[in-house]
Amino acid sequence: PRGGVGAGMWARGLWALLAALRAGWCLLPQAGYLHPDEFFQSPEVMAGDILNLQVYYPWEFLSSSPCRTVVFPLMTSGVSYWVIKSLQQLDICSSCINSYTLLVSPRLLFTIFSFILDYSVYRLAPFWEADPWKALVLLAGSYVTLVFYTRTFTNTLEGLLFALLMVLVSPRKSDGSLVEPTSSPLIGIVTTAGFFNRPTFLAFALMPLLYWAGLIADSQKSIKNLINHFLKLVLCACFTAIVFITADTFYFTSMGLENLYSIKKSSLFDVIAQLNERMIVTPLNFVSYNLNPHNLALHGSHPRVTHFIINGIMLFGILHILAISAGFNMLKKSIYQLIWVKSHYHGLSGPLVHSEGNPTLLLFYFVPLAFLSLFNHQEPRFLIPLILPLVLFSTSQNRAARWKHVIIIFNVLGALLFGCLHQGGLIPCLFHLEQLMHSPESSNHPRHYVLLFAHTYMPPRSLLNIKKTNTHIEVIDMAGSEEETLCKTVGQQTNNFTCNDCHVFVIIPGTVRATITKCGVSFKNETLIFPHLSMEDPPQIPSLFSGNWRSQLGLYILQLDK
Repeated sequence: PRGGVGAGMWARGLWALLAALRAGWCLLPQAGYLHPDEFFQSPEVMAGDILNLQVYYPWEFLSSSPCRTVVFPLMTSGVSYWVIKSLQQLDICSSCINSYTLLVSPRLLFTIFSFILDYSVYRLAPFWEADPWKALVLLAGSYVTLVFYTRTFTNTLEGLLFALLMVLVSPRKSDGSLVEPTSSPLIGIVTTAGFFNRPTFLAFALMPLLYWAGLIADSQKSIKNLINHFLKLVLCACFTAIVFITADTFYFTSMGLENLYSIKKSSLFDVIAQLNERMIVTPLNFVSYNLNPHNLALHGSHPRVTHFIINGIMLFGILHILAISAGFNMLKKSIYQLIWVKSHYHGLSGPLVHSEGNPTLLLFYFVPLAFLSLFNHQEPRFLIPLILPLVLFSTSQNRAARWKHVIIIFNVLGALLFGCLHQGGLIPCLFHLEQLMHSPESSNHPRHYVLLFAHTYMPPRSLLNIKKTNTHIEVIDMAGSEEETLCKTVGQQTNNFTCNDCHVFVIIPGTVRATITKCGVSFKNETLIFPHLSMEDPPQIPSLFSGNWRSQLGLYILQLDK
């Protein structure tokens, strides 16, 4: 017992340390850039709408093709930016709006929300026969939690809503007995909110909803009570859908954020008429777009087994492999029982949740995985909501214990790769340029800046902190342009020097730095930001062992000479 108490205290202390690391690393901040969607599905849009900054609006948020709800961006990044804007307007801090606060404030809110995962694990672990504190350590030590769940992805919100749904549908232990879930209205609200956030949420919600329906059907003696539960769920789901549809319709029609105040001048009937004229249901537009194979191909096509054999291992490592192994073993056992001991099936029956291996948790993991694998566009972040059932499954029966050293090494390497190295120079580069363009010299004598980005992820313009009224700064995103196109553009910018205070900067990874030297232009300044790893233009392995290795793992800011 004394050893058990000591182990429990050690696990609690380790979880507290990992929780502090999660919050501290968010504030540091993390330099790794995972995917453009972490900026362009929330912070970038809200920075333009609320802070009136120059931004790039992605196609999903254009009124011609509304495919993303505005509700969650408003509730997260929107609230964060409204707070820092208010603090600056109240003179509580004179420069609250800068590249650091623009990056960190939405991330900090998501980091706070990420502890919903920890709460869910703590609540659910006893029911699924897992040690709560060991499960919490496994969750908090995962690089998926440390990196992905502190970023402003819709997938992060999807994971948090999935965790809440699992809590709502699971019975809880009270005085040694199980108390059936009765929160039908909340289940309806969470499911609908998840659907509007990402329609793929239905794949995650399917098994929890079926599980809840089975519990309700078994526990209710009266058909009237059963119908009452389902009516509450449907009514709350419908009400939630109306709220989302109304908000999105206001935003995407002429009654956008900038015109919301004009609603007060209109009669209720005028407002309703305008809403009916163009009612926008963003999830349906999202589904319609993604059901077109041509549209998906524009974002990248992958084999349908990518989630199973690559993405699952990339995110969860040995835990994914253990789940697959357990799944195959249970499948073989079930088939054996069905064929050879069918006549004795009644002697083997029992509560599904408490049978050896927790097959229900495996269903919570593999059913969404299978549904997401039906689409040929498969990115690792699509699977991050599955960390909850996987952690619970891995800590039940101490499956993960014997692999703890492998798990530690895997998550340290994952955190370094995705939290520090991956496109890790771009955000510090934007910080540097923002300080340069807002320096006292630039403020006193307006200068014209051209920022040309090549072979990097799409730069979030919001982090440059440029007002929409500022016409002296131009951002050109060349993406992965070929050498000829890149040199032509750089040459044009060199020939366009028409003023003494014109400054042209080329931002390019060290691995393609040689391309610029072939363009026949000279540079008067160059700044190397380290580290920066571009998987699209990876360094050659031998170059990493040469004296030029920092250049290969760096991002250059090159200032053109006239």
